[in-house]
Amino acid sequence: MRILQLIDSLDSGGAERMAVNYANMLSQNHTSFICATRAEGLLKQAINKEVNFLFLDKKKTLDFKAIKRLHNYIKKHNIEIIHAHSTSFFFATLIKVFNRKTKLIWHDHYGNSEFLKHREFKILKVCSYWFNNIISVNKVLKEWSENYLKCERVSVLNNFVIVNNNEIKETVLKGENEKRIVCLANLRPQKNHLMLLEAFKKIFAYNQEWTLHLVGKDQLDDYSSKLKEKIKSLKLKENVFIYGNKSDVHHILNQSSIGVLSSSSEGLPLSLLEYGLAKLAVVATDVGDCNKVITNNSEGTLVNPNDAEAFSKGVLKYINNEGERKQAGEMLYKNVTNNFSAKKNLEQLISIYNKA
Repeated sequence: MRILQLIDSLDSGGAERMAVNYANMLSQNHTSFICATRAEGLLKQAINKEVNFLFLDKKKTLDFKAIKRLHNYIKKHNIEIIHAHSTSFFFATLIKVFNRKTKLIWHDHYGNSEFLKHREFKILKVCSYWFNNIISVNKVLKEWSENYLKCERVSVLNNFVIVNNNEIKETVLKGENEKRIVCLANLRPQKNHLMLLEAFKKIFAYNQEWTLHLVGKDQLDDYSSKLKEKIKSLKLKENVFIYGNKSDVHHILNQSSIGVLSSSSEGLPLSLLEYGLAKLAVVATDVGDCNKVITNNSEGTLVNPNDAEAFSKGVLKYINNEGERKQAGEMLYKNVTNNFSAKKNLEQLISIYNKA
């Protein structure tokens, strides 16, 4: 098969990483393409050399030059399937109008699955008439698509992670080795870093040797300003560090001991899978499908969202018990490798493509 992954940008978000993962995975047995419509980004260097890459540099929603270029590219390379991720569905639908024989799969990575009642979907609903299949990252999103959109085929497909063997190891985390807590999440309100800081302040009161490392895209917006101001007001500048967007994720995690995720809403977060591959002990909020990754207390700790007290106690449990910390990392690693592997995902994906 000849398959194109379509994504708005190659910034290091969950949908973007999955688009690259799919392109890389498919390149082993199929002709694989990936197209970034609006912007490139750090994830470009994670694309395997076997994958054909196209950057459109789209300037506006209705960029007819970009539409024509991708239309011609699809015809030239005989692309059979467009696998559009997240908000790229509108551009993909425009392309489908001019390429009727090309199958269109839309992948819903919507992270605010706790707040679906607020989701805007009028344009998405119209576009869904053109979809051959919808892939949802969890059952909640699947049921939402079945109830509100106009596509007969809707499937659930778990996220998965692939270790980038070409990763350039360049980030050196501050703080003391074996005493680092890492949060892999872009700086957005949904990720609720503000609660995480409240929890870390409680941890700091008990143990001042541990440090917190925030890795993810910094939009330099109001949320970012509030976060940095809170670090100052809590007097944590010497123990909390912000790194921004980084491409050497696995290298960063290998320098850490505990992984945390404090989100108020999630789908199936890739960061938990990344933590699992790195054998980190994990404390996360019980939102979205986090409980499918951390299925019991031996694999990690889940707490209610926005509960800084419970979150801090969960982290302190691992700080104070190295044996339990390492055992939790091992158990999570087993669950991730057994149930969120690329091989298992590929079999399901090819089945979806064939039925579309």
